[in-house]
Amino acid sequence: MAISLLQGCATSPPQDTSDICEIFFEKEDWYDAAADARDKWGVPIHIPMAIMYQESSFRHNALPPRDYVFFGLIPWGRVSSAYGYSQAKTVTWADYVKETGNRWADRDDFDDAMDFMGWFISKSHKINGVSKWDGYAQYLNYHEGWGGYQRRTYNKKPWLKKVASQVKSRSLRYATQLKRCEADLQKSWFWKLFS
Repeated sequence: MAISLLQGCATSPPQDTSDICEIFFEKEDWYDAAADARDKWGVPIHIPMAIMYQESSFRHNALPPRDYVFFGLIPWGRVSSAYGYSQAKTVTWADYVKETGNRWADRDDFDDAMDFMGWFISKSHKINGVSKWDGYAQYLNYHEGWGGYQRRTYNKKPWLKKVASQVKSRSLRYATQLKRCEADLQKSWFWKLFS
């Protein structure tokens, strides 16, 4: 019972998702995972964090809504195969695993989800020339896929462009907040014991 309670605490979303500093102070190992993705993929921390908030609200087991049949009464699967922190679809996740060799990666593991997002954002930059710092265009790539972005499918979805603007705003807010606390987050665990 104690183990299941600890697991629940470890996988529960942060209490205050409006402040990236509070997120990382509460979930200390998350900053290390985000910094690792930044160093590996050249992706600024605030971009995948803002996208992850939009996609899953930092829930490890997030699922898309159900699809219903027979006059909308009977649940029949999900509208997509997206799952986990990053809401990565099964096919895209398989591409990530194949390209990176990260065979043991799980979509409900924060470290793996963050690495996946770093990979995806980096590929959006390579394939579509989108800046890794552009929260708006990166979110459109993330939602529509690289081909969809090239075809500008988002132009037929005004709601999606509005959401992308919200992601951009959150990413800029997270970037400003992170400047305030990153020095503290970078201190080693040993240093934190005596500060």
